[in-house]
Amino acid sequence: MFNMTRRMLLGSAAAAAAFGIAGRLEFAPAAHAESPVEPLVGFYKYKVGSLEVTAVYDGIWRKPHDPAFIKDVSVDDTKAALAKAGLITDFMPIPLTVVVLRMNGRTIMMDAGSGVGQWQANATHLPANMKAAGIDYKAIDTIMISHFHPDHVWGLMEKGTNAPVFPNAELIVNATEYNWWTDPSRLVKLPEGRKPAGKRIAENFPKWKNWKLVEDGTEVVPGIRIMAAPGHTPGHSVYHVDAGSEQFLVSADTM
Repeated sequence: MFNMTRRMLLGSAAAAAAFGIAGRLEFAPAAHAESPVEPLVGFYKYKVGSLEVTAVYDGIWRKPHDPAFIKDVSVDDTKAALAKAGLITDFMPIPLTVVVLRMNGRTIMMDAGSGVGQWQANATHLPANMKAAGIDYKAIDTIMISHFHPDHVWGLMEKGTNAPVFPNAELIVNATEYNWWTDPSRLVKLPEGRKPAGKRIAENFPKWKNWKLVEDGTEVVPGIRIMAAPGHTPGHSVYHVDAGSEQFLVSADTM
């Protein structure tokens, strides 16, 4: 059962107001893990209005505890909260999932995941779980990118060769995000830890001809509108989906 708390209800109202959305804004319930780390089922299907939504599990980011990661919360308090939820406390178990929508004859993937073993060694489950969910992984025709961090776009590239995994899919992204990461002069300004990712993006993404660069507020396909939510990255964006009687946001890394 999914119970919406007062805080979540207020949050949904605030989000709707902030993004200029009329009517009720739905936050779809998350699929809860069957074990402290890995779920037993690799996908979760549900309906929002007339729209079929599938959350597909890619893997777990076993993030080491970091006092700076959760503002105003100590590591001890974080561990206590994890224990109360029945989760492992040795690290922050952050699930990596991709959302797939079937809408108006399209199969739309929201972000591309982290690539099989390219970002986290145990994030290797996306292709198999797509297949189990009845989704033809290589037949995805539209991918809507929130931002260019590895856990969201490494799945666009083959490991080793950097060849495009989805050469025939339309790749939609905020133009600000694309231009920031592919600007050759940007690489030298990146922190050392970001330079390998920046180099991989700048050397490969501009070669592809299937990008569709869009501006904030554009209806990228009928029923889906991109909305700028910068901060996490310069062009980080969310996608507002109108599912007829209901609507929702695919919020990516918006906090």
